[in-house]
Amino acid sequence: MSSDYTKTQVRPGAEGDLTALTDLYNRYVRETAITFDTTVLTPEERRPWLLSHPVDGPYRLMVATASTATGNSEQILGYATSSPFRAKPAYATSVETTVYVAPDAGGRGIGTLLYTALFEALAGEDLHRAYAGIAQPNEASTRLHQRFGFRHTGTYREVGRKFGRYWDVAWYEKEL
Repeated sequence: MSSDYTKTQVRPGAEGDLTALTDLYNRYVRETAITFDTTVLTPEERRPWLLSHPVDGPYRLMVATASTATGNSEQILGYATSSPFRAKPAYATSVETTVYVAPDAGGRGIGTLLYTALFEALAGEDLHRAYAGIAQPNEASTRLHQRFGFRHTGTYREVGRKFGRYWDVAWYEKEL
């Protein structure tokens, strides 16, 4: 990230973020096994995802941004979400969380800022557990989740196929 960016902040995601969030996510689709999506999405295809994360309730979207020193522009550094863990009603007090950080913003504490804001926002909600599935290997994500109190509960072996090979997913949980 360019050194002319300052003032990192975390805020709820908004409609105006859709294109930048889609671009960030598509980089992970094209270049990594971190997501098991295999085809890039258009902002219009991604809109239902954005709208499923309102500014209140258990399903949130938090966005980290940095503005230029002059305040003329804003760059999205990453985002974190809480989403339904499973569709059945008995799972309503469980959420799945995830974090995506822009490649030039990694290693700067952006994931920590995002998860801090996300879990603070969720503190008043009727939630019991948070879950995270981490495609392996991904040491940075594993460390981030452990720092927030997630514990490893098991690994699905070769559960996803992308880039011509199979990938494991380690599952973590955190009491809320």
